[in-house]
Amino acid sequence: MSQWQEIENKYYMKTFKRIPVTLVKGEGVWVWDDSGKKFLDCVGGWAVNCLGHCHPAIVDAVIQQAKTLIHTSNSFYTIPQLQLAELLVKNSALDRIFFCNSGAEANEGAVKLARKYGKIHLNGAYEIITTNGSFHGRTLAMTAATGQKKFQDPYTPMPAGFINVPYNDITAIKNATSEHVCAVMLEPVQGEGGVIIPDEHYLQSIRQWCDEKGILLILDEIQTGIGRLGTLFAYQQNNIEPDVITLAKGLGGSLPIGAFMAKEKASVLGPGEHGSTFGGNPLVCAAGYATVKFILENNISENAAKMGNYFISALSEIKKNHTIITDVRGKGLLIAVEFNDNISAKIVELCLENGLLVNGVQPNTIRLMPPLIITRDEIDNAVKIINKAVDSFQ
Repeated sequence: MSQWQEIENKYYMKTFKRIPVTLVKGEGVWVWDDSGKKFLDCVGGWAVNCLGHCHPAIVDAVIQQAKTLIHTSNSFYTIPQLQLAELLVKNSALDRIFFCNSGAEANEGAVKLARKYGKIHLNGAYEIITTNGSFHGRTLAMTAATGQKKFQDPYTPMPAGFINVPYNDITAIKNATSEHVCAVMLEPVQGEGGVIIPDEHYLQSIRQWCDEKGILLILDEIQTGIGRLGTLFAYQQNNIEPDVITLAKGLGGSLPIGAFMAKEKASVLGPGEHGSTFGGNPLVCAAGYATVKFILENNISENAAKMGNYFISALSEIKKNHTIITDVRGKGLLIAVEFNDNISAKIVELCLENGLLVNGVQPNTIRLMPPLIITRDEIDNAVKIINKAVDSFQ
């Protein structure tokens, strides 16, 4: 155990099951530990480092902003916040935005917005339908929204107002919709659930149902947004426009920022009804603006689509020769490999030994979320290491 791991063991709350590696440096898709060992990073800070580690566009933006203005109250206008707001609105189907600090906060804000919408337009309706296997954040309310008992059980009773139904089941949503429901909230692709991709017309059916009932459709794009699936936003692949979307992870390129965006009709929050001390401060917004601008100007989303197809195809070739792999699935650069036994922890360990970081998202599934700038050669490297790890079980 290194000195840093000893310090963590002594002082830090036992909330993480950490991999025994202390990372000290990152560049592009690579990271180094405190012993100098190099790793290909296919975790990417849980889909945060969309342009890789220490990308020059982000580093330069942060340095310049840190020299100019780091933080001030939201009582005042600041330029980076408004630049990022304009850029996101102009490149989306949404009309207004609010910045916060994380995905959980973004989802909390979206829920508050939906509840006020229900109060104004739906006779006080306040319930929100979410789906089993989802993940919406770690706050108490978002734990209730998250349809996974393993997250909820330590904290029961859960806050009221959330109805968890099966994912990819429009009938379940229809059956759960009552006069008390103001919104449906779900992920276009479930990330924490194991990269679960719904049927082709699922989101379209929900959009139609929400329109019929006059309720809001909230898409949690915290993991799928900002180019991850091959378009700037995942909803753009489904021929729909949501009423609200939530963003975080890749939005800051590496810095902590979240946001929720809404159509004009759903933008019902008034002065003093929502806020954030640190949300949308100049430093993180400068990073966010540099990130999104670079993605748009350099066709990074398209690279994610192409490299994702290449990655999935290469992993599918491994599957052909290994019966222990039951599925390879994904969109863009959000990819899962599922096994017929609970071996993901061992696969993570074997990959680590050979210089590759992957995420054991479920006991029988690993998840790959590399930076969107990854190349074919780097993917080939990753596939070779995964193949070697899987060979151990033959």
